[in-house]
Amino acid sequence: MEKEKLTFSDILKKIIKFVLFFGIGILFIYLSIKDLSRDDWVGLKESALQAARGYSWLWLLCSFLAGVLSHYIRALRTRQLLQPLGYNIRRSMSFVSVMVCYISNLAFPRLGEVLRCTCLQQFERVPFQKTLGTVVTERAIDLMILVTTVFVAIVINTGILSTMVVDASTGLTLGEKLSGVFTGMLYNYKLYVVLLVLVLFFVVARATRHKWGKIPFFVKIKNFFVGLWQGLVSIKDLKSPLLFVFYTVAIWVLYFLECYFCCQAFGFLSGITIVMVYTIFAMGNIGFLIGPGGIGAYWWIVAGTFVFYGVEYNLGLAVGMVAWGVQTFMVLLVGTIALVAASLMRAKSNSEVKDESSTEN
Repeated sequence: MEKEKLTFSDILKKIIKFVLFFGIGILFIYLSIKDLSRDDWVGLKESALQAARGYSWLWLLCSFLAGVLSHYIRALRTRQLLQPLGYNIRRSMSFVSVMVCYISNLAFPRLGEVLRCTCLQQFERVPFQKTLGTVVTERAIDLMILVTTVFVAIVINTGILSTMVVDASTGLTLGEKLSGVFTGMLYNYKLYVVLLVLVLFFVVARATRHKWGKIPFFVKIKNFFVGLWQGLVSIKDLKSPLLFVFYTVAIWVLYFLECYFCCQAFGFLSGITIVMVYTIFAMGNIGFLIGPGGIGAYWWIVAGTFVFYGVEYNLGLAVGMVAWGVQTFMVLLVGTIALVAASLMRAKSNSEVKDESSTEN
């Protein structure tokens, strides 16, 4: 089959997306360091070097290993989601696909999810749309947990928020400002107009579905989304729902431990509490949603959260940079090994897939 050639517009779009995503990262790098003086840079360097003194490196190694283990458990969870669909993929290949996803996202955000599905399609004969469905399920669950962790972080810090003034002229606190924002969203008519348009679209689409179903192009789209839906709802057919819950909880506990271990590597954080670590962990995760691989954004948010607890900005920035560096190095190292392993692994034959499917049945 002849490969589809990329047009100039396709190449231009890819370049624009690449520049846009990395432009966001550069913006947050600038925001995180723009107000640092020469003395601040010296202090930042000294603070970061604390993680290399004595036995501090052991804490960083623990953070590194917690990251690897979290990705391996994610691979096990992916494998479990695909089993109800009749695909018993190899644990090693599932882990390889997860690491390919993460290392790809460092360079091209969101490309990793596509390559993860492509990897399992090539080596495990799992249809792309079905893997994509499980990926969407995982991302939806992770997003809900992230929102919950941030919400809990805000709740357990309401005492500090209630006294933190964000507008000196009016005496407005951060808690009052956030409350006003949420109230404004509830009374924003544009939100309800968008919801009404979406409802009308689905009503019209459903009423005319028989006409659309006769057009080959729309049949292909329908088949794609049917496969996607099968991947999404595969969670209801799991043989061990409690195991899925365990995997999910374990992944996020390990994420927390990554942050906790890094904080323990710095002597000036010897008095840090679990509540502080949890808040830094919860808020820091937002940085990975904003910038590619969290570059810049993670440092900035972590440093700002430390200031919230009375820790100097440049000290918090040092912790954020080191924590981000450890996990990025982990993804680069293990991801590279995974890419090499993928090139050496043998793809499953169609007969093997059929044999496994019959065995599962």
